[in-house]
Amino acid sequence: MSTLFANSDVLARARRRPTMVGHQPNSWLMRLDRWLAMSDRMHQRADLRAIADDPHLLADLGLTREEALEQANVPFWR
Repeated sequence: MSTLFANSDVLARARRRPTMVGHQPNSWLMRLDRWLAMSDRMHQRADLRAIADDPHLLADLGLTREEALEQANVPFWR
């Protein structure tokens, strides 16, 4: 995974710069931020679905198989 996409906090830090105070937010930046968040959730849920059959990994997370699959099936936009 690329570090650019793995750390979406970069965009949040860019918005907090003092030079941007009073400026209108860039719509493309907000859209990119939303897309990165949705992409992250999509990948996390796919990974959760992939480990649903490994009881040791689920025990590390403190989840049952049913709970993991329930969370994995939530749409990524929520």
